[in-house]
Amino acid sequence: MLTIPREICRDLNSALTREWLVTNGLGGYASGTLTGANTRRYHGLLVAALKPPAARTVTLAKMDEEVEVGGATYRLGTNEYESGVFYPDGYLFLERVELDGMIPTFFYQAANFSLTKTIWMEHARNTTYIRYALAETAQPIRLTLLPLCTYRDFHAELRGSGDWHFGVQARVGVVTITAFDGATAYHLLTLPAASFVPLDLWYWRFRHRVEQERGLDSVEDLYLPGLWRVDLQPGASFAVVATTEDVASVDGAVETAWQRERARQAALAQNARDEFEKQLYVAADQFIVQRQVDGQPLSTIIAGYPWFSDWGRDTMIALEGLTLVTGRCIEAAKILRAFARYVDRGMLPNRFPDAGVDAAPVEYNTVDATLWFLHALDRYLAATRDDALLREVFPILESIVDWHIQGTRYNIHVDPADGLLYAGEPGVQLTWMDAKVGDWVVTPRIGKPVEINALWYRALRLMERWAAQLAQPPARYADLAARVRASFDRFWYAGGGYLYDVIDTPNGSDASLRPNQLFALSLADDLVAPERAKMILDLVTRNLLTPLGLRSLSPHDPNYHALYHGDQRARDAAYHQGIVWAWLIGAYVDAWLKIAPHDDRAVRVALDAFRAHLTDAGLGTLSEIFEAEPPDRAVGCIAQAWSVAEVLRAWRVTGDG
Repeated sequence: MLTIPREICRDLNSALTREWLVTNGLGGYASGTLTGANTRRYHGLLVAALKPPAARTVTLAKMDEEVEVGGATYRLGTNEYESGVFYPDGYLFLERVELDGMIPTFFYQAANFSLTKTIWMEHARNTTYIRYALAETAQPIRLTLLPLCTYRDFHAELRGSGDWHFGVQARVGVVTITAFDGATAYHLLTLPAASFVPLDLWYWRFRHRVEQERGLDSVEDLYLPGLWRVDLQPGASFAVVATTEDVASVDGAVETAWQRERARQAALAQNARDEFEKQLYVAADQFIVQRQVDGQPLSTIIAGYPWFSDWGRDTMIALEGLTLVTGRCIEAAKILRAFARYVDRGMLPNRFPDAGVDAAPVEYNTVDATLWFLHALDRYLAATRDDALLREVFPILESIVDWHIQGTRYNIHVDPADGLLYAGEPGVQLTWMDAKVGDWVVTPRIGKPVEINALWYRALRLMERWAAQLAQPPARYADLAARVRASFDRFWYAGGGYLYDVIDTPNGSDASLRPNQLFALSLADDLVAPERAKMILDLVTRNLLTPLGLRSLSPHDPNYHALYHGDQRARDAAYHQGIVWAWLIGAYVDAWLKIAPHDDRAVRVALDAFRAHLTDAGLGTLSEIFEAEPPDRAVGCIAQAWSVAEVLRAWRVTGDG
């Protein structure tokens, strides 16, 4: 269990930068800050995935609480308004926050009462429980709850109007909210049932400070349909349940629902070897969600919370750590099958649209997701020996190789001159370094990127092995792989003692010192000579390694950016130009263990800083990126799939935990 102490909870700046997250296995979630103030448009107590895992919609934005006891009123909520004013300042009553798995409990303390608030979601339901419990030793209190409501896409802000009245149907125990004609209705249940006092008010101009920092719209209005007032005796509890599901499906036994989710999360981590690993096992679960494909219930991986959907590249990189390390091989198979259904012209999707595949086309602008798919399949087969799945997808794998040889979208093709894989054309971004603002591709990497060709080589060697296993001719793949290996020496940059990042670009070869070359060491044993591999690792360690991952560009490069702030253009200019990525630690550890297999102490030290990060930024999980110089500020997504996956996988392979 993780605990955030009073000195952090009652320090406004510290509490505003620490965020909790609970999820439901559908792509829906609830999230906010320790203070209760929403600093992002993505915060809310019920962000429902109306077309799982897509169409995520903010419904119940927040709940403000007031406690009346001994003739005094204590306002426990916190809000920031456009003017910069905070009101009320309920965080000053927050004694601590405890995280049980990923379930947060907030402990509010004043002179004559002690109240807890616990938040969780029902798994596989767009349903959030908010449970209040009064301590046995407290005086009786009157608790007033003010549900602040909205209805919007989670990427948007909502502005109210004096003549806009949400549809509100209230009866004892249930309030149904319909924001406008055609909106999905959501329900607020009280357990035990409580009478609702209608109000029909707008609260104006809440500030989302993080969105303002990001140069985006940052002000919204919230609708207050009414309130509940309930009297709590010592030891008693009261809950509000927000749901888009049928009311009859909600478990009214709140204690049972809470214990069920606690037990589910505890079971996820039963094979973990230490507390750090246990927390990562539970964090891993948040990214694994359902996706229906042709009516079949399969699975996918949300790339990151709060704003990413499921991306092909992220899914395949994260699959081993999230599913195979944690013993969830059934989900791994479902994920592989789901993405295999969408292979088109030899390419895996880059991402699925936020609105759902029935509302927008699937995007295929990636050169590496498909190659990572073969790597992920190999890791799955190594864990399961599921030859049936290999036979099922092998024709798709053959077509992938064929399309890459003959050429597919975005000028992705094998160069007949050297057997290396070329990719790219003006205006598109195809590798994981994919920042783009308008027509500006920040790191186009057109040509033959080093990690893409390491992946291509690995894919060909896998196809050679799998073909032989299935009694198919392997020689074709062996010959193609041999050509790549023979040509890979072209990546050696003798003047720097490391590998070019991209060769055969429109401007020659790119000698930027980046972490991508690590994949030539981690994915194969024979692409780089041992003495060169050691030189590369030493150089990467000196220039790119930080306590929380690897810089995306050498600090000595004139294009280096250490900080991540400003509007979208400023942030994307830094995104892959120095900013630290946690997921890259996996390739670093793999490379280290190949070069120094008997010395895992150093890489475990490199991983240990992530343990402290569990109580910073996204509580109980790992962030997407970090600024490239001390104090290594967490930025980007508060919870990133491949960060959790690769740190967990690397932790497992470096010693006994």
